[in-house]
Amino acid sequence: MKQIMNNDEHFMDLAIRLARRGKGHVSPNPLVGAVIVKNNRIIGRGYHQRYGGSHAEVNAIRNALEDVTGATLYVTLEPCCHVGKTPPCVDCIIENKIGKVVIGTIDANPLVSCRGINYLQSQGIEVKSGILENQCRRLNEVFFYYMETGLPFVTVKYAQTLDGRIATATGQSQWISSDAARRFAHRLRAQHDAVLVGGGTIIRDNPELTVRLVRGRNPVRVVVDSDQLVPEQAKIFQQLSCAPTLLVTTKSIKEQRLQNIASSQVEIIKTEATPQGNVDLKKLLPLLAARGISSVLVEGGAQIITSLLRDNLVNRLVTIIAPKILGKGIEAVGDLQISDLALAKRLAVQTVKKIGVDIMIDSRLAGC
Repeated sequence: MKQIMNNDEHFMDLAIRLARRGKGHVSPNPLVGAVIVKNNRIIGRGYHQRYGGSHAEVNAIRNALEDVTGATLYVTLEPCCHVGKTPPCVDCIIENKIGKVVIGTIDANPLVSCRGINYLQSQGIEVKSGILENQCRRLNEVFFYYMETGLPFVTVKYAQTLDGRIATATGQSQWISSDAARRFAHRLRAQHDAVLVGGGTIIRDNPELTVRLVRGRNPVRVVVDSDQLVPEQAKIFQQLSCAPTLLVTTKSIKEQRLQNIASSQVEIIKTEATPQGNVDLKKLLPLLAARGISSVLVEGGAQIITSLLRDNLVNRLVTIIAPKILGKGIEAVGDLQISDLALAKRLAVQTVKKIGVDIMIDSRLAGC
């Protein structure tokens, strides 16, 4: 039976829907929506439209159809109280004599957390928080994870056949999924700060790793190349104006092998190597976070995907299943060293839907 919303929940739900319009444009800032209500009528709406632009509360006040004095402001996230790219939202709220502020969830940013609420209350404005809190936190799962852990939120995406193959035995993978699924994959890229692949994927598929099939911004491109085998002629190194490009390798790689690539404006990151001589992904993620990268979309290959899953570094798994069977081929996930079924990686499925002829399963790793 569908639960009936009260007024606060109804208006907060509208604010959540508004917030989603900023997806792919505001990171590393959170998605925020705001609705202004007076005499039980909506008189203003706004959302955070782009990074560096006005926040949702300010846009809602500017868009108001009448005087907002004494009105109630519904906002999905606690209003900011510090100077960042824009002035504090609490000042705009106070100056425009909003009477009450209803908040979905408290901000995880230590510069804001509870300070916005306390300041509004000190100025005589009534504040209520925790309305549709779970939905508001889920809206900004990337932001909260980034703020609370200091690590980027990691999404693994791959397309596989019904029998779990991401390529034929000879390595051919273009194209397992449909045109519609590939457009969806480009939307995912636009919604993440960075897209990461292993060197083997570059050598085999020679991808551009840009957003071409949909509108949106190109993510930072990250190539993990432990053995420095990716050729300088790869597309990703020839189209550097499209997006910032990082090449990640180990400290054991000789500098001479990197000179030509480094001179082409590709940024080189060196990490400690694992006992197997590969880039240590546990050490890499904090380095990406320090560059303001709050979310990473991993598109392969199997070795990278397996390593991330084995080390419990994956938050979200997006699997595209094509109605095809290959039999022998390259499996999507390799050996996770699990011999006891009770220790299997557990997933919480969020969405299952058809995209073209394919099936998309969007899930979260248990505990994430």
